[in-house]
Amino acid sequence: MATPIEEEIQREIKAHKILIYGKGTKTMPMCGFTRETMQFFDKYGYPYEIIDVLPNPAKREALTKMTNWPTLPKVFINGTFYGDTDILEPMEKKGELEPLLKKVFGQAG
Repeated sequence: MATPIEEEIQREIKAHKILIYGKGTKTMPMCGFTRETMQFFDKYGYPYEIIDVLPNPAKREALTKMTNWPTLPKVFINGTFYGDTDILEPMEKKGELEPLLKKVFGQAG
């Protein structure tokens, strides 16, 4: 049975096609990696959301358990966990990311 925090995370993941769990907000990122991930998605022009987990250690811990990924940010695209830019940049270089984003946002490739 899912905990209330896990249920909250699942609702958030379902509500956003691109969701970044990071440190800080869009207007005030609190770490370089969160800022780097924002810049990464900014170049594609698709909407994304950032949820600041810095003030919520229990949520950070639940996310780490759910994803088996110890660091922030944690990126979900269309409900699937993709890690962070360490995973996304190689996908981009192989030409895999843009078709995925177009599919998620209902645009022909």
